[in-house]
Order: sequence, then C-alpha cells, then structure tokens
Amino acid sequence: MLRVLAALCLLSLPAHAVEESVVLGLSKDRVAITATFDGSDILVFGAIKREAPIPEGDPLEVIVTVSGPSEPVMVRRKERKFGIWVNTDSVLVDSAPSFYAVATSAPFDKVITNTEDLRHRISINRAIRSVGADMHIQGAQDFAEAVVRIREKSRLYSIRENTVAVDEQTLFRTSIAMPADLTEGDYSTRIFLTRGGQVVSSFETTIGVHKVGLERILFNMSRQQPIVYGLMSLAIAIAAGWGASTAFRMLRNS
Repeated sequence: MLRVLAALCLLSLPAHAVEESVVLGLSKDRVAITATFDGSDILVFGAIKREAPIPEGDPLEVIVTVSGPSEPVMVRRKERKFGIWVNTDSVLVDSAPSFYAVATSAPFDKVITNTEDLRHRISINRAIRSVGADMHIQGAQDFAEAVVRIREKSRLYSIRENTVAVDEQTLFRTSIAMPADLTEGDYSTRIFLTRGGQVVSSFETTIGVHKVGLERILFNMSRQQPIVYGLMSLAIAIAAGWGASTAFRMLRNS
C-alpha cells in the first residue's frame, strides 16, 4: 500500500520538478576583512543538471540570494513635539539580516509568485521577521519597512532584477557586490530555479566573512580581555598625543 501511495505522489508532481538541479560555483567562499577592506564582489555561477531534455513551456528563471547573519533590531519612531524631536514608540523587529541581496534573471514579479515568495521568504520584506508589537502602537508594519528603507540607503539591502545571465537554460552567472561595512559570520547563499513562477529546485551554501590579521587580534581582545584592551587603547592615545605635541614643539622651535 505504501509503495502505491509513493508512486501516486511521484506521478502527481510536475515533470520538471525532479529533473533539474543546481551545480554551483563561487569565485570565493571566504571574505577576509582587513584594515584596507573596501568591499568585495562575489561571482556566483553554475549549471543546471538534468536527467532529461529541457522541459517545454515556461523558460527557466534563476534567483540568487545572499543573506548575512540575522539579528533583532530595535526601531524607534520620532515625532516633533514642542519644537524638538523625541522618541515616541519603539518596536523590536525580531530578526533582520545584516545584509541581503537578491539577484534575478527577469523582473521579480515575473520569476516567482507571491505564494512561492511567502513560502521561501525570498523578497526583502519576507526575509525580515517581525512577530508583533504592542496593541497601542499604530502602523507596526512601518517599523519593519523603516529597517528596509534605511539599509537600502546604506546599500546593505538590494534587489537586482535582470542581473542573472542564463545561457540556453543551462548555465547561469551573476555578481553580488558586498559593501565594506559587513558583519562577521556565515552568509547564506541560495539559488532558486523557477518555471512559471513556481520553484522547481533550490540549492544553498555559505560564504564565510571574518576579520583576519591584526583586526582579528584586536577584535578578540576587545571581547575576551576588555580591561587590557581599554588600557592599551589609553596608552596608545597618550603616546600619540605626546608624540604630536613633541613634533609640534620641535617644528615651532626650528
């Protein structure tokens, strides 16, 4: 009986649902943050593996997302009262990625339906999770939208339509620009194959973003030995001030 049910389930799936899968490549799977780091471009490329000829009908579309570590974000609303700006309401957005980029092979609303977007949480607004706010706060959704708006201006969030090149429905490639002010952690990279707005296959991997060299040593010291880090910072500041004062005095006397 179980074998019959399994066979019926396979027969009920679209023909292309089990025929196409992603073989992915990355130009780099690690990004090193150094003192001179000013951003990085990640080349994402791959191929479509098939056990049968290319299905007829809707063309293959590709979506690539890169998401940084998620964290809660406190958002405050300001209003002008008595001539000054004051904080009024505040909402904790439960989870928002520190970086989020979406690249598509066609306009976003053409490559995926709203239902599939909701299921896989692909668009920027769907990637942010805000469970709820206090009942007295009006327009709670505006707080999540404010996070998106602010991070779009900082180039931390972006949707890049028509930037994934797809050749012969078999090869694809795109480039994701990552800004200088990246948060350390594992960046989830997802690839979705769609036909007619429906996801037919997906693949996920990670890109590691970490501080290296002196930046890593100082970062670890600030977290693990804050007293030593503070004393060292104070000593450097005193030495720098004394050195600048001495140099200025020598220049003035000469």
